[in-house]
Amino acid sequence: MSSNDKRQIAAIIPARYQASRFPGKPLVKIAGKSMIERVHEQVKQVSGLDRVIIATDDERIKAEVERFGGEYVMTRNDHPTGTDRLAEVAEKHPEIDVIVNVQGDEPLIDPKHVEQAMAPFLKDKNLQMGTLAWHIKVEEEAFSHNVVKVVVDQNDFAMYFSRLPIPFYRDERSFAERKYLGHVGLYVYSRDCLLKIAAMKPTPVEMSETLEQLRALENGIPIKVSYIESRSLAVDLPEDVEKVERALKVLRT
Repeated sequence: MSSNDKRQIAAIIPARYQASRFPGKPLVKIAGKSMIERVHEQVKQVSGLDRVIIATDDERIKAEVERFGGEYVMTRNDHPTGTDRLAEVAEKHPEIDVIVNVQGDEPLIDPKHVEQAMAPFLKDKNLQMGTLAWHIKVEEEAFSHNVVKVVVDQNDFAMYFSRLPIPFYRDERSFAERKYLGHVGLYVYSRDCLLKIAAMKPTPVEMSETLEQLRALENGIPIKVSYIESRSLAVDLPEDVEKVERALKVLRT
Protein backbone atom coordinates (compact mmCIF):
# COMPACT_ATOMS: atom_id res chain seq x y z
CA MET A 1 0.00 0.00 0.00
CA SER A 2 1.37 3.40 -0.94
CA SER A 3 1.36 6.44 1.29
CA ASN A 4 -1.02 8.59 -0.79
CA ASP A 5 -3.69 8.77 1.93
CA LYS A 6 -4.24 5.03 1.71
CA ARG A 7 -5.80 5.25 -1.74
CA GLN A 8 -4.91 2.16 -3.73
CA ILE A 9 -3.73 2.88 -7.26
CA ALA A 10 -3.72 0.04 -9.78
CA ALA A 11 -2.60 -0.04 -13.38
CA ILE A 12 -4.82 -2.26 -15.50
CA ILE A 13 -3.59 -3.50 -18.87
CA PRO A 14 -6.43 -4.85 -21.08
CA ALA A 15 -5.19 -7.77 -23.23
CA ARG A 16 -7.47 -9.25 -25.89
CA TYR A 17 -6.44 -12.11 -28.14
CA GLN A 18 -9.03 -11.48 -30.85
CA ALA A 19 -7.84 -8.10 -32.13
CA SER A 20 -9.31 -7.55 -35.60
CA ARG A 21 -6.15 -6.18 -37.23
CA PHE A 22 -3.62 -8.33 -35.37
CA PRO A 23 -5.00 -11.49 -33.68
CA GLY A 24 -2.82 -12.79 -30.85
CA LYS A 25 -1.03 -9.45 -30.52
CA PRO A 26 -0.35 -9.67 -26.73
CA LEU A 27 1.59 -12.91 -27.26
CA VAL A 28 3.72 -11.81 -30.22
CA LYS A 29 7.43 -12.07 -29.44
CA ILE A 30 9.45 -8.87 -29.30
CA ALA A 31 13.18 -9.59 -28.99
CA GLY A 32 12.44 -12.91 -27.27
CA LYS A 33 9.69 -11.83 -24.86
CA SER A 34 5.93 -11.60 -25.35
CA MET A 35 4.55 -8.11 -25.81
CA ILE A 36 2.37 -8.41 -22.70
CA GLU A 37 5.43 -9.31 -20.63
CA ARG A 38 7.33 -6.30 -21.97
CA VAL A 39 4.45 -3.93 -21.20
CA HIS A 40 4.15 -5.47 -17.73
CA GLU A 41 7.89 -5.01 -17.09
CA GLN A 42 7.72 -1.33 -18.02
CA VAL A 43 4.64 -0.59 -15.92
CA LYS A 44 6.09 -2.38 -12.88
CA GLN A 45 8.76 0.34 -12.85
CA VAL A 46 6.17 3.10 -12.30
CA SER A 47 6.58 4.82 -8.95
CA GLY A 48 3.41 5.18 -6.88
CA LEU A 49 1.53 2.15 -8.21
CA ASP A 50 0.31 -0.47 -5.76
CA ARG A 51 -0.61 -3.13 -8.33
CA VAL A 52 -0.30 -3.99 -12.01
CA ILE A 53 -3.19 -6.16 -13.25
CA ILE A 54 -3.64 -7.68 -16.69
CA ALA A 55 -7.31 -7.97 -17.70
CA THR A 56 -7.93 -10.71 -20.24
CA ASP A 57 -10.63 -13.06 -21.47
CA ASP A 58 -8.24 -15.57 -23.05
CA GLU A 59 -6.70 -18.69 -21.50
CA ARG A 60 -3.56 -18.39 -23.64
CA ILE A 61 -2.85 -14.90 -22.33
CA LYS A 62 -3.66 -16.04 -18.79
CA ALA A 63 -1.09 -18.86 -19.13
CA GLU A 64 1.56 -16.41 -20.34
CA VAL A 65 0.91 -14.02 -17.43
CA GLU A 66 1.13 -16.92 -14.98
CA ARG A 67 4.43 -17.95 -16.58
CA PHE A 68 6.11 -14.61 -15.89
CA GLY A 69 4.44 -14.16 -12.50
CA GLY A 70 2.04 -11.31 -13.19
CA GLU A 71 -1.33 -10.60 -11.60
CA TYR A 72 -4.38 -11.06 -13.82
CA VAL A 73 -8.16 -10.93 -13.75
CA MET A 74 -10.26 -13.00 -16.14
CA THR A 75 -13.05 -10.94 -17.68
CA ARG A 76 -16.06 -11.63 -19.87
CA ASN A 77 -15.45 -11.88 -23.61
CA ASP A 78 -18.43 -9.76 -24.67
CA HIS A 79 -17.20 -6.30 -23.64
CA PRO A 80 -17.80 -3.75 -26.42
CA THR A 81 -14.99 -1.47 -25.21
CA GLY A 82 -11.82 -1.53 -23.14
CA THR A 83 -13.52 0.73 -20.61
CA ASP A 84 -16.14 -1.94 -19.95
CA ARG A 85 -13.36 -4.48 -19.34
CA LEU A 86 -11.69 -2.11 -16.87
CA ALA A 87 -14.99 -1.54 -15.10
CA GLU A 88 -15.46 -5.28 -14.59
CA VAL A 89 -12.04 -5.45 -12.89
CA ALA A 90 -12.95 -2.46 -10.72
CA GLU A 91 -16.23 -4.10 -9.74
CA LYS A 92 -14.41 -7.31 -8.77
CA HIS A 93 -11.84 -5.35 -6.73
CA PRO A 94 -13.63 -2.67 -4.67
CA GLU A 95 -10.38 -1.97 -2.79
CA ILE A 96 -8.96 -0.17 -5.86
CA ASP A 97 -9.54 3.59 -5.68
CA VAL A 98 -7.68 4.92 -8.74
CA ILE A 99 -7.34 3.02 -12.02
CA VAL A 100 -4.63 3.69 -14.61
CA ASN A 101 -5.56 2.29 -18.01
CA VAL A 102 -2.35 1.34 -19.84
CA GLN A 103 -2.58 0.13 -23.43
CA GLY A 104 -1.25 -3.38 -23.93
CA ASP A 105 0.38 -2.63 -27.28
CA GLU A 106 3.14 -0.22 -26.17
CA PRO A 107 6.03 -2.47 -25.12
CA LEU A 108 8.41 0.49 -24.77
CA ILE A 109 6.08 2.69 -22.73
CA ASP A 110 8.08 5.07 -20.55
CA PRO A 111 7.26 4.59 -16.83
CA LYS A 112 7.71 8.35 -16.39
CA HIS A 113 4.82 8.97 -18.77
CA VAL A 114 2.52 6.93 -16.54
CA GLU A 115 3.80 8.84 -13.50
CA GLN A 116 3.08 12.12 -15.33
CA ALA A 117 -0.55 11.10 -15.88
CA MET A 118 -0.92 10.00 -12.25
CA ALA A 119 0.69 13.12 -10.72
CA PRO A 120 -2.43 15.37 -10.71
CA PHE A 121 -4.40 12.63 -8.91
CA LEU A 122 -1.82 12.52 -6.12
CA LYS A 123 -2.32 16.26 -5.56
CA ASP A 124 -6.10 16.52 -6.04
CA LYS A 125 -8.44 13.80 -4.74
CA ASN A 126 -11.38 15.38 -6.54
CA LEU A 127 -10.09 14.69 -10.04
CA GLN A 128 -12.23 12.22 -11.94
CA MET A 129 -10.29 11.51 -15.13
CA GLY A 130 -6.91 12.30 -16.66
CA THR A 131 -4.91 11.61 -19.80
CA LEU A 132 -1.75 12.61 -21.72
CA ALA A 133 -0.84 14.73 -24.72
CA TRP A 134 2.28 15.74 -26.61
CA HIS A 135 3.13 18.64 -28.92
CA ILE A 136 2.96 17.41 -32.51
CA LYS A 137 6.10 18.33 -34.41
CA VAL A 138 5.47 16.38 -37.63
CA GLU A 139 2.94 17.96 -40.00
CA GLU A 140 1.80 14.59 -41.36
CA GLU A 141 0.71 13.54 -37.85
CA ALA A 142 -1.36 16.69 -37.38
CA PHE A 143 -3.39 15.88 -40.50
CA SER A 144 -3.63 12.11 -39.98
CA HIS A 145 -7.03 10.75 -38.94
CA ASN A 146 -5.18 8.03 -37.00
CA VAL A 147 -3.59 10.61 -34.70
CA VAL A 148 -6.17 12.04 -32.31
CA LYS A 149 -5.82 15.72 -31.46
CA VAL A 150 -6.97 17.49 -28.29
CA VAL A 151 -7.54 21.14 -27.40
CA VAL A 152 -7.33 22.23 -23.77
CA ASP A 153 -8.52 25.15 -21.68
CA GLN A 154 -6.41 27.51 -19.59
CA ASN A 155 -6.33 24.98 -16.73
CA ASP A 156 -5.23 22.04 -18.91
CA PHE A 157 -8.62 20.35 -19.05
CA ALA A 158 -9.69 18.87 -22.38
CA MET A 159 -12.23 20.88 -24.36
CA TYR A 160 -12.51 18.50 -27.32
CA PHE A 161 -10.84 15.55 -29.03
CA SER A 162 -10.93 15.04 -32.79
CA ARG A 163 -9.35 13.11 -35.64
CA LEU A 164 -9.22 16.38 -37.57
CA PRO A 165 -6.46 18.93 -36.95
CA ILE A 166 -7.79 21.17 -34.18
CA PRO A 167 -7.82 24.05 -33.54
CA PHE A 168 -8.52 25.33 -37.04
CA TYR A 169 -6.18 28.16 -38.03
CA ARG A 170 -8.02 30.61 -40.25
CA ASP A 171 -4.99 32.76 -41.01
CA GLU A 172 -2.16 31.62 -43.26
CA ARG A 173 0.59 30.69 -40.84
CA SER A 174 3.29 28.07 -41.18
CA PHE A 175 3.05 24.69 -39.49
CA ALA A 176 5.87 25.69 -37.13
CA GLU A 177 3.71 28.58 -35.89
CA ARG A 178 0.72 26.34 -35.21
CA LYS A 179 0.18 24.41 -32.00
CA TYR A 180 -1.36 20.95 -32.23
CA LEU A 181 -1.57 18.57 -29.29
CA GLY A 182 -1.63 14.85 -30.00
CA HIS A 183 -3.57 12.65 -27.62
CA VAL A 184 -2.02 9.60 -25.95
CA GLY A 185 -4.55 6.88 -25.09
CA LEU A 186 -3.50 6.40 -21.48
CA TYR A 187 -6.18 7.24 -18.91
CA VAL A 188 -6.42 7.65 -15.15
CA TYR A 189 -9.84 7.32 -13.51
CA SER A 190 -11.25 7.63 -10.06
CA ARG A 191 -13.15 4.43 -9.29
CA ASP A 192 -16.55 6.18 -9.28
CA CYS A 193 -15.84 7.92 -12.58
CA LEU A 194 -14.86 4.70 -14.36
CA LEU A 195 -17.98 2.88 -13.22
CA LYS A 196 -20.13 5.86 -14.15
CA ILE A 197 -18.72 6.08 -17.70
CA ALA A 198 -19.07 2.33 -18.24
CA ALA A 199 -22.77 2.56 -17.30
CA MET A 200 -23.42 5.37 -19.81
CA LYS A 201 -24.73 4.81 -23.30
CA PRO A 202 -22.54 5.83 -26.25
CA THR A 203 -23.06 9.49 -27.11
CA PRO A 204 -23.66 11.12 -30.52
CA VAL A 205 -20.31 12.88 -30.91
CA GLU A 206 -18.45 9.86 -29.51
CA MET A 207 -20.00 7.72 -32.25
CA SER A 208 -19.33 10.36 -34.91
CA GLU A 209 -15.59 10.57 -34.16
CA THR A 210 -15.35 6.97 -32.84
CA LEU A 211 -13.53 8.34 -29.79
CA GLU A 212 -14.73 6.86 -26.53
CA GLN A 213 -13.29 9.66 -24.36
CA LEU A 214 -15.87 12.05 -25.84
CA ARG A 215 -18.52 10.18 -23.86
CA ALA A 216 -17.01 11.66 -20.71
CA LEU A 217 -16.93 15.22 -22.12
CA GLU A 218 -20.48 14.97 -23.48
CA ASN A 219 -21.62 14.02 -19.99
CA GLY A 220 -19.79 16.87 -18.27
CA ILE A 221 -16.87 14.86 -16.83
CA PRO A 222 -13.70 16.99 -16.88
CA ILE A 223 -10.52 15.34 -18.23
CA LYS A 224 -7.21 16.66 -16.90
CA VAL A 225 -4.42 16.68 -19.51
CA SER A 226 -0.74 16.24 -18.59
CA TYR A 227 2.09 16.65 -21.07
CA ILE A 228 4.94 14.46 -22.27
CA GLU A 229 7.71 15.08 -24.81
CA SER A 230 6.76 12.36 -27.28
CA ARG A 231 4.59 9.27 -27.50
CA SER A 232 5.76 5.65 -27.32
CA LEU A 233 5.86 3.35 -30.33
CA ALA A 234 2.73 1.22 -30.53
CA VAL A 235 2.27 -2.16 -32.22
CA ASP A 236 -0.87 -1.85 -34.33
CA LEU A 237 0.09 -4.20 -37.16
CA PRO A 238 2.54 -7.12 -37.57
CA GLU A 239 5.00 -4.90 -39.45
CA ASP A 240 5.30 -2.64 -36.39
CA VAL A 241 7.09 -5.40 -34.44
CA GLU A 242 10.31 -4.84 -36.39
CA LYS A 243 10.19 -1.08 -35.70
CA VAL A 244 9.86 -1.71 -31.96
CA GLU A 245 12.71 -4.24 -32.00
CA ARG A 246 14.94 -1.69 -33.74
CA ALA A 247 14.01 0.95 -31.14
CA LEU A 248 14.74 -1.55 -28.37
CA LYS A 249 18.24 -2.11 -29.74
CA VAL A 250 18.86 1.65 -29.76
CA LEU A 251 17.71 1.93 -26.14
CA ARG A 252 20.08 -0.84 -25.11
CA THR A 253 23.15 0.81 -26.69
